[in-house]
Amino acid sequence: MNITSAEFKCSSQKLSQIPNDDFLEFAFIGRSNVGKSSLINMLTSKNGLAKVSGTPGKTKLINHFTINHNWYIVDLPGYGYARVSKQARGEFSKLILNYVQNCDKMHYLFVLIDSRLEPQKIDIEFIEMLGNHGIPFGIVFTKCDKQSTSQTHSNISAFKKRLLEQWEELPTMFVTSAEKKTGKEEILSFIDTCLKNC
Repeated sequence: MNITSAEFKCSSQKLSQIPNDDFLEFAFIGRSNVGKSSLINMLTSKNGLAKVSGTPGKTKLINHFTINHNWYIVDLPGYGYARVSKQARGEFSKLILNYVQNCDKMHYLFVLIDSRLEPQKIDIEFIEMLGNHGIPFGIVFTKCDKQSTSQTHSNISAFKKRLLEQWEELPTMFVTSAEKKTGKEEILSFIDTCLKNC
């Protein structure tokens, strides 16, 4: 798939504000500072489309980007650590849960995991919640260029092993680097297949 146009559509603070049309939505979520905005910019080949920040918890709203005039990339707030009040973190959680559990337009959720880290409890718990609610999702390991290939493989293997303690079958997985554009073709090809099968 070639992305020929990618434009910011809107920011929403509740589900009732998201675009009311027939475009399918492919959403991206992960812990704060996992590299979500960088990945979206890499996929669309449009630097600055999603705002990149070194401050965890910068994305506070549901951000829609219109792709090729017929589907959406959705940038969701990060879960976990954010330099905000406990009440605000609670609002983020409510917003995220409401979207992933109740948005009929969301066709697929990409859960971003930092490939440099061992399995994190908050990621495992979030993925478990998705499974309990029957939400279609895949896992995107980010920042694979920030360490050796063997370390990336080791961490991914540990994550798979941890998931298999609870799951009979592993979800679709992608290994990416926003800087080196690793994984771009695989993710866009996956989305293209989804769109053609709808």
